[in-house]
Amino acid sequence: MISALNRLVDLVERRLGADVDVAAVARAVGSSEYHLRRMFSSLAGMPLSEYVRRRRMTVAAGDVVRGGGDLLGIAVRYGYGSAEAFGRAFKAVHGAGPADVRRDGGPLRAQPQLRFRLTVEGSEPMETRIADRPSFRLAGHATRVPLIHEGVNPHIQQHVAAIPAQEHQRLKALGDLEPAGLLAVSDGTEPDAAEGTELTYLHGVAVGAATTVPGDLDVIEVPAGTWAVFRSSGPYPQSLQVTWAATATEWFPSNPWRLRPGPSIVAILERADDFSTATSELWLPVEPQ
Repeated sequence: MISALNRLVDLVERRLGADVDVAAVARAVGSSEYHLRRMFSSLAGMPLSEYVRRRRMTVAAGDVVRGGGDLLGIAVRYGYGSAEAFGRAFKAVHGAGPADVRRDGGPLRAQPQLRFRLTVEGSEPMETRIADRPSFRLAGHATRVPLIHEGVNPHIQQHVAAIPAQEHQRLKALGDLEPAGLLAVSDGTEPDAAEGTELTYLHGVAVGAATTVPGDLDVIEVPAGTWAVFRSSGPYPQSLQVTWAATATEWFPSNPWRLRPGPSIVAILERADDFSTATSELWLPVEPQ
C-alpha cells in the first residue's frame, strides 16, 4: 500500500495540469480506487482532491511570481478553463489572488510533495475479527451531519439527545442480529471526503431481512459481505478514534483486506454512565485484497 500511495503521488506530479487516473493506479497495484482514496485520505490527513489542488497552486505560484506568461495562459496550463476559476482556486490556497501575488511576491502557502514511508508500529496488538454477514438492514433515526475527524461531533450529539428515552428502548427491542445493541452508523461518505462534508448518520439497530420495520423509522439496506470488526476500550470517543486511525496506519497495510463501499458501524458494548469511557466495536466493510 505504501508503494501504491507513492506511485499515486508521482502521478499527481506528472499530471498537475490534467486529471489523475486513480482507478488505473489502483488496478496496477491490485487494489480498488475506493480503498486507495480512503487510505490516502487517512494517512495524508486530507483528501486526494485537496492535495492535488494544493500542489497545483503551489507549482502555479512559481509561474505567477516569475511572470511565466499571462494569467489566462497559466490557468489553462494547470487545467482551468478561465482566469476567474484559476483565481478562485489560487486564492483558496494562498489567501490572495494571482494578480496580487504577482505584484507583491506573496503571500504564498506551499504544499510540499508528500512521500509515504513505512514505520515500525504495532507493538500493541489490535483486537480484530472477520465476520461474514448476509444482507441486513439498519433501522432507526437518520439525519445529515458534517464530517468531523476528531472529538465529539455536536451535530450527532444533538440528534441522539433529541430522541426520547422510550424510543431508545423501542429500538433495542427491534434489533435482532449482530452488530448488537444501539448503533452509530455513518453512511454515504465519499472515500476521500474532506472534514465538513455531509454524511448520513443513523442512530438505530441491525435487523434481519424478514423483520417488520415500523414505517416511522429510516432504513439503510446493507448487502451481504465481509466485515472487519475492531474492538477498543478506554476514554470515549478518543479510544475509538485512535482505533479508527490505526486501521489505516497499521491494520490494512499488513493484512490482505481492503475497504469496500458501505456504511461504517459503531456498536457500544459497555459504557460508563456519563459516557466518559466505553468498550466499542467498529465494523468496516472489507473485501479480499
